[in-house]
Amino acid sequence: MTQIEAKASVMEIDLYVGGKSSLEGVSNVTKLSSNENPFGPSPDAQEAVKRCVHELHRYPSSDHSALRNALAEIHGLKADNIICGAGSDEVITFLCQAYGGEGTEVLYTEHGFAMYRICALAAGSTPVVVKERDRVVDVDAILAGCTDKTKLVFIANPANPTGTMIGMAEIERLAAGIPDQALLVLDGAYAEYVEGYDGGAKLVEMRDNVVMTRTFSKIYGLGGLRIGWGYAPRAVIDVLNRVRGPFNVSNTALAAAEAAVRDTAYTEKCRADNARLRAWLSEALAEHGVPSDTSTANFVLARFADAEEAKACDAYLQKQGLLVRQVAGYGLPNCLRITVGDEPGCRQVAHAVGQFKAGAR
Repeated sequence: MTQIEAKASVMEIDLYVGGKSSLEGVSNVTKLSSNENPFGPSPDAQEAVKRCVHELHRYPSSDHSALRNALAEIHGLKADNIICGAGSDEVITFLCQAYGGEGTEVLYTEHGFAMYRICALAAGSTPVVVKERDRVVDVDAILAGCTDKTKLVFIANPANPTGTMIGMAEIERLAAGIPDQALLVLDGAYAEYVEGYDGGAKLVEMRDNVVMTRTFSKIYGLGGLRIGWGYAPRAVIDVLNRVRGPFNVSNTALAAAEAAVRDTAYTEKCRADNARLRAWLSEALAEHGVPSDTSTANFVLARFADAEEAKACDAYLQKQGLLVRQVAGYGLPNCLRITVGDEPGCRQVAHAVGQFKAGAR
């Protein structure tokens, strides 16, 4: 029987592996592996979901106008420059579909989000990886890696899984220095965790070659509903809407996201609680001999002596019912990414790491 073959670039894709959510034989785990908001979504968002049960037979809005208008109002943006997707992953997919393809290159840094490579290959583009400097995006390395084939440059700011961040002056230098045919995509999945940071929205409005992506999966606690958005020049939005499915986001997700973004007091509380607990967790791990870079997100990248110690610590944590994330696939085999949980979760994982470092196995 003849085998029908997919295009070669698709067969180069390694399947995305998410953070563990369960342990065999353990009914009550503490999940700190997927950077979820431990406090859950806003009560307003939960109520919005409940109301949607009566409209499940209706198709959702195809233009997402209510959510786009809410985002524009809360963030001071232009609603016509916003596109919504099933998570920011889908907006990244749209960008690669629309601007990538055979003969093009998609550039990202060595510890960058796995979906950049996956979406590039799915579109037929060649992924190009450039070095970071001590787990921080290196603008000069990115500029040196660009060619006349570069169509998209992805950076996450704050970055995942490192938690590090570069300043706006460096981002502006990057936007000014990339080739004329390329778009700079600022992945702002964790932007809400940085007080006063707009994720690059103002830069989008200043230039015609910058796109910002955002998600409701992190601080807004709506990962299970799959909704995100992008902000881009109007010409780019017009292109992306040509590849977007007309009903790509559900009524439930749209309603919950609108309620969540309007509940600014709840978002601020989550940001403040995360900052307090992140500082505590970082200091507690450091006291046990486990350093980390200053994180600007909702996780800490704990560094161990080597890959063997990181794996051993992960195994010990699992025995205690604690799930964190191994990040060898991101080029960081000696590290574990630990989500900032609620206070009991943070204390539990810090205590267990301390026991491990003291010799427990």
